[in-house]
Amino acid sequence: MRRLLKNTTDELFSGYDMILSPTTPDVAFKFGENSEDPIKMYLEDIFTVLANLVGIPAISVPMGDKNGLPFGIQVMANQFEEAQMFAAAKHIINSCSE
Repeated sequence: MRRLLKNTTDELFSGYDMILSPTTPDVAFKFGENSEDPIKMYLEDIFTVLANLVGIPAISVPMGDKNGLPFGIQVMANQFEEAQMFAAAKHIINSCSE
C-alpha cells in the first residue's frame, strides 16, 4: 500500500510543485471535547498521514479561526524540496496576515 501511495504521490509531483490540503477535517476542538470518541480523535489527523507514509516534507500553517478555534492548511512538497515548501508556507502566512 505504501508503494502505491508513493507512486501516486510521485506522479502528482511530476505536474505540481506542492500539495495543499486542510490540516484537519474541522477546526480544533475544545480540550476534552472528543475524549470519549477515539475514532473521531484519530480521524482529526487523517490529512497528515500521507506525508508520513510516503516520506515527504509537510508543514501546517495557521489560516485563521472560526468561532475562536484555529484551523490551518498543510503544505506538502516533494522529497528534498523543503526550501520551496518553507517559502510557500511563509508566503501563505504573509498573505493571511495582511
